[in-house]
Amino acid sequence: MSDVSTLFGSPPYGLVRNLPGVGYADAIQAVRQALAAEGFGVLTEIDVAATLDKKLGVDFRPYVILGACNPPLAHQALDAEPAIGLLLPCNAVVAAEDDGSATVAFIDPVSQFSVVGRDELATVAEEVKARLLRVLDALPG
Repeated sequence: MSDVSTLFGSPPYGLVRNLPGVGYADAIQAVRQALAAEGFGVLTEIDVAATLDKKLGVDFRPYVILGACNPPLAHQALDAEPAIGLLLPCNAVVAAEDDGSATVAFIDPVSQFSVVGRDELATVAEEVKARLLRVLDALPG
């Protein structure tokens, strides 16, 4: 993976990659395509900058949260733990850096699911993490 984001750093609960030379809009499109290649669909999209502007009149960097889901893996997790829906979908963030590049970050599903304390979920979480890491590796930059 490329340089670590100056905006995000390396949070222990996230999988982060900076995309040098890739702008915000292009990064969003690339993330959607790479997610689809790994069997994920985007269920939700929250334009954080637009929301903060509309609700608070605050100017914020371009920043979007994508709620991604891989239906077979979500089904496995829900079968093992019906309340796991509280932790779904997998969040992805695309944010503009000050230098014009974009940063992409995913929640680390292993870290996220560890709060449940169920061994049955470890296999699912590891599979999701492996797919998200492949998504990050597939991105340009």
